[in-house]
Amino acid sequence: MIDLSALTRIGFLTLPNHSMIACANALEALRMANYVTETDTYAWRIVTHDGAPAVASNGLTLSPTMALHEAGPLDLLLVCGGIDVRHAASPAVADTLRRLARRGVALGALCTGSFVLAEAGLLDFYRCAVHWENLAAIREEFPDVAFVEDAFVIDRDRLTCTGGIAPLDMMLALVEARGGRGLADRVSEQFIVRRDGARASRSEARPRPSLPDPTLARAVRLMQGAIEQPSDIRHLAHRLDVSPRHLERLFRRHLGTSPAAYYLGLRLERARELLRLSPLPVTDVGLACGFQSAAHFSTAYARRFGRPPSAERHGERKASASPE
Repeated sequence: MIDLSALTRIGFLTLPNHSMIACANALEALRMANYVTETDTYAWRIVTHDGAPAVASNGLTLSPTMALHEAGPLDLLLVCGGIDVRHAASPAVADTLRRLARRGVALGALCTGSFVLAEAGLLDFYRCAVHWENLAAIREEFPDVAFVEDAFVIDRDRLTCTGGIAPLDMMLALVEARGGRGLADRVSEQFIVRRDGARASRSEARPRPSLPDPTLARAVRLMQGAIEQPSDIRHLAHRLDVSPRHLERLFRRHLGTSPAAYYLGLRLERARELLRLSPLPVTDVGLACGFQSAAHFSTAYARRFGRPPSAERHGERKASASPE
């Protein structure tokens, strides 16, 4: 297990179209820790592979930016991803990351930056967090990586998190490891962020619908966890210790649809994610979402979205994007 308290020299490898909110939240946690303690404990560098500033997804750049090889010794390098991360990554970046890993530099990722580490083979057999919109696609592509639906994960010398404010939570974990819970709380108070112990590690990467009935909420979670091999509704009701008729009433009352229709909708939404964000063939996408027949998949998809899966793959769409 890496000594988190020793990670004080931190580089932010900004990729083209990176999420500035994710990068800024992580960096500001370090700045505020220095401010509160009146020290220069944490030092950071904004870097790119070639030294040219990377344009973020909001059209802005961070300055000063320097080349990674000019940044000096680093304890931790965070890959800052965002929109269209597949095209932002490069073999040269992957080679550099592997070289740093061999030197013992801890590696991490913000938002979709986890894809870059995974593609370089640097997350195999690690637990990893990634932005929820990319979760389904990246799970299919990298089966040796243990992707989890947590806001952030620290697994040995890999630190990964989703986007938004999750990087702030992850960096507060570093601050707490070095300066204690009191310091981490003081930093969060400066940002008017309420922090309650393990809140960040318990939070999920994917937003879940707000459901008033606990049985209904459990049913939806079971459905979300069994997309590739959908459960029969009767089997689902048995697992929930209710009758199929009771489950039907719950879905009708609170969601205005049947359990079967809701389940199908979840599978089709997952299929659309995979078509938009993964390179999987259309047939494999259908199988990954529980459709054994390509014709059934195409018909159900077209009925819901107004076009067949092949048109989703080849039509105009936003590639590999996060909403940040």
